[in-house]
Order: sequence, then structure tokens, then C-alpha cells
Amino acid sequence: QAQLVESGGGLVQAGDSLRLSCGVSGRTSTFTVGWFRQAQGEGREFVAAIQWSTGSTAYASSVEGQFIISRHSNDNTVALQMNNLKPEGTAVYYCAALQGSLQREIKYYPYWGQGARVAVAS
Repeated sequence: QAQLVESGGGLVQAGDSLRLSCGVSGRTSTFTVGWFRQAQGEGREFVAAIQWSTGSTAYASSVEGQFIISRHSNDNTVALQMNNLKPEGTAVYYCAALQGSLQREIKYYPYWGQGARVAVAS
């Protein structure tokens, strides 16, 4: 079981940076934690994921080199650092968890947070 709570969303200007945080409860050493996003009228898409035990990461090609995912054992959080944001980054960002190794597909993630809204103004 895992409980996830996102924080750090907000309104920014194009080119700005923003850091989202996901508080994770449960057996974090067994988890992979992912970030997904859903723009209005669109489906939910994979952004990035990190395997807690190894630190291995995966990114969507659209954010590779722009976003950085990291995990922090001192406070059981997973951060998503988003740099040089563009208006197409406007979405609700969700963190999710699974017990096991890195996955990009939504269907493998049974645990979800409530989402954090990010708006990027042009």
C-alpha cells in the first residue's frame, strides 16, 4: 500500500522553472514512483519515473533533458524539477507508485495522488 500527496503546483511564465514534490508513505524501498500529466481534454501521459532502490530513471522523450526526477530518503519524497517550462506543459500532474521496477504505462500503477495543477503562461 502507498499513499501519495503532491505539492508545488502553480502558475508560472514560459521559461520559468517549477519543482513538484510527492510525499510517499509505505515501503518506499520496494516502489517505483512515476509522474504523469493530463492536459485538459487529453489523456493522461507518462512524464518520468524513478525506481527507489536503485535510483534508475526513465523519461518521456518530450521532457528528456528538461525535467529531472529525484528521490529523497530523508523525507520520503520524489521531486520533479521542471525547467524551461512551455505553455504545452500546462496540465494536472499526478504522482503514482507501483511495487516493482520501472514502468512507463499507466496500467501498472495502482496508487495515485490527487494531482497538482501547473499552468504555464505564454
